[in-house]
Amino acid sequence: MLGSSGGHRESVETVGSPSIVQPDYWWYRARAELLRAVVGRHIGSRASVLDVGSADGPSVGWLPTAASRVALDIDPRGLAPGDVRASAMRLPFANATFDVVAAFDVVEHCEPESTVLSELARVLVPGGRLLVSVPAYQWAWSDFDVQNRHHRRYTRRRLVAAVEARGLDVVRATYVFAGTFPFFVADRLRSRVRDRGSGAGSADAVPRLPETGRLVEKVLMAACAVDRWLLPRWDLPFGSSVVVVARKEVA
Repeated sequence: MLGSSGGHRESVETVGSPSIVQPDYWWYRARAELLRAVVGRHIGSRASVLDVGSADGPSVGWLPTAASRVALDIDPRGLAPGDVRASAMRLPFANATFDVVAAFDVVEHCEPESTVLSELARVLVPGGRLLVSVPAYQWAWSDFDVQNRHHRRYTRRRLVAAVEARGLDVVRATYVFAGTFPFFVADRLRSRVRDRGSGAGSADAVPRLPETGRLVEKVLMAACAVDRWLLPRWDLPFGSSVVVVARKEVA
């Protein structure tokens, strides 16, 4: 579920995103709610939307409320008729085609970063909105990032700088998953100890989602509900993901 340079295309398609296999996993359901809370009002009912790297439809099931939506991914399994199989590094669209371009958990998969962000900005109409989410904090790097072929993790400041370097004005920048952040930190510390003992992970391994019991899932979803209540009003100072909304300048 990502755009990638041509050299990694086959391996990415073979491994794929765990969201394709397990779309009802709690994190994907929570992400859909949190993204809607942050970026929903920036889309508009008449907007044309390019949904980059999100063939896992349940994570962005609220986007079709826009006038038109095209999904783009290099993994064909989640694409519907009318969607496009292509790379985020070379979008097959003319300049200034879409009112909104969404790239949720895509940019961290792409190298160089400047290329994918330039492509996302290129296909936006003047005045259009770019919606981006990425994983937070390089110190949280783990074997899961390796398996998912991440190139980097972000702080809010770094993502804002990368987006602004492409000539876009940042309208909003916030962390999300603040309510579950203590669980995230504990999991990363546990993973670091485990990975140190077992050796480096392999990018050829099939990504595996952490297992959660029903009770733990309820606790995590309840913690995310706090985020969902806060986000329409305030930006959050920490969390395990970063979300940015940016506007393309009108010439």
